Amino acid sequence: MTTEMTMPRRGAGPGGLKLRTAVAAALLLARLKPGRLRRVLTLLGRGARPASYDQTLQTYRSVVATSRKCAGWYGCLPRSIAISLACRMSGTFPDWHAGVRDAPPFQPHAWVAADGRTVGEDVHDFRPLMKVTAGGGRNALR
Repeated sequence: MTTEMTMPRRGAGPGGLKLRTAVAAALLLARLKPGRLRRVLTLLGRGARPASYDQTLQTYRSVVATSRKCAGWYGCLPRSIAISLACRMSGTFPDWHAGVRDAPPFQPHAWVAADGRTVGEDVHDFRPLMKVTAGGGRNALR
């Protein structure tokens, strides 16, 4: 006995057009140099309210379900940017971080946080080097 199966269209994830647009823009923004990327995210965060943890977690799950590239470990930069962009489309902005592993081997990583908690991943081994917050605030951490 066989069962009829229909594969979903490419890019037909649960997020709809806005989420796919955020992912596509994030893939382009991820190619920018770090300083320029921070400036762009700072501009995007201006005038936004801080995103709640629950909203950011829901956006995280939607981005991961929509884009295979953003779902993997090496997709951390476009994933964090896409989450920030998707939240911004609803008027909020999470804290965006970029940093490195505290101990060898060297490993860069990017992530988002909301309500003082990291969203969707464990980053206790990482030290943030850049942070962009809602309202256009930016911090260079040392």
